Amino acid sequence: MDLLILLVAFFVILAGAELFTNGIEWFGKKLGLAEGAVGSVLAAVGTALPETMIPIVAILFSGQEHSHEIGVGAILGAPFMLATLAMFVTGLAVLFQARRREAGDVMPVDPKVIGADMRTFVVTYGLAIAAAIVLPSEPTWPKIVVAIALIVIYGWYVKGHFEADPSIDAGDLAPLRFHRFDRHRTVAPDGAPRLRAVNFQVLVALGLIILGAVEFVDAVGHLAHSIGVSEVLLALVVAPIATELPEKFNSIIWIRQGKDTLAMGNITGAMVFQAAIPTSVALLFAPETWVAGPGSYIAFTSAGIAFLASAAIFLPMARSGRLRGRGLLVGGAFYVVYLAIVAVAVISG
Repeated sequence: MDLLILLVAFFVILAGAELFTNGIEWFGKKLGLAEGAVGSVLAAVGTALPETMIPIVAILFSGQEHSHEIGVGAILGAPFMLATLAMFVTGLAVLFQARRREAGDVMPVDPKVIGADMRTFVVTYGLAIAAAIVLPSEPTWPKIVVAIALIVIYGWYVKGHFEADPSIDAGDLAPLRFHRFDRHRTVAPDGAPRLRAVNFQVLVALGLIILGAVEFVDAVGHLAHSIGVSEVLLALVVAPIATELPEKFNSIIWIRQGKDTLAMGNITGAMVFQAAIPTSVALLFAPETWVAGPGSYIAFTSAGIAFLASAAIFLPMARSGRLRGRGLLVGGAFYVVYLAIVAVAVISG
C-alpha cells in the first residue's frame, strides 16, 4: 500500500510542478519581474514549502519526544540535499538535453543572479552554523540576535531580486494551462491570461505539491520505520529526498525549456531560503537544540558537506564565468560521501 501511495504522490508532485513552473513564469511576467525574482524567490519559496513545514511543525507544534531534534535534522537536511542531490539531478538533465542545446552542456545562466544567491547562502548558512558551534546553550539571547540578522539579510536579498530589471518575455512562455478554463479570457488565441487565472493556477499547483509531498513523506516514513531507520536519520536524509522533489522537478522542466537561470535559481534560491528562515525558527524556538555537540555532530557534518559541494560547483563558475552540467554532477559524489559517513556512524553506534 505504501508503495502505491508513493507512486501516486510522485505523479501528484510532478503535475503540481509542471503547473507551478508554467504559472509562476506568467506571474512574473504580469508583475514585470526579473528571472532572479521569479526563480530564486517566488519559485524557490513556493517549492520549499513542503520541506519547510516539517521543522516548523516539529519545533513549534509537536510535543513528541525528540521533536526538536527531528526539526533540526530536517533543517540541516534541506540545504544538504539541494547542494548535492538536487545539483546532481539537474546536471543529469542538462547532459541528457545536451545534444538538443546549442551550447551543449554549458548552462547560459545569469552569473549575477546565481552569484548573488550563492554569496547570500554562504553568509546566512555560515552565520547559522557558527551560532551552533560557537554560541553556548545559555543565555539564548545571542542566538535570537543571529536569527534576526538572518531574517534581515534574507529581506535584503529579496529586495535586490525584486528591484532587478524585468527579463521575462511573453514570447518565451507556454500558454497558461488554466487559461482555457477562464470564462472571461481574451478572445484572441494568443491573448495574455488574466492575473486571477494565473493566481488560481499557482495556488492549485502549490496545493498539489504540498499534498503530494506530505503523502510522499508519510509513505517514506512508514517504509523507513518498517526497516528500522531512526527518526533523526529519517528527518536528516530520508524525508528531504521526498520534500526536495518539487525543486528537482521544476529544474528539470526549466532545463528542458532552455531556461537555465530559472532552473538553477529555483535551487540556489531555495538554498538561501532554507539557510535563513527555517534556521531562524530553530534559533528562536529551539536554541538549546541548535548546538553542534555530542549526538549532533553527524547532523551538522551535513552543513560542511553542503559548503564543500557548493564550492566545488560554483567556484569554477566564478573563475571561468561558465557553468557546465557536468560540473553539477560532483554534487552526487558529495551526497554518497555523506551517506557513507552516516552508515559508518549507524553501524558503529
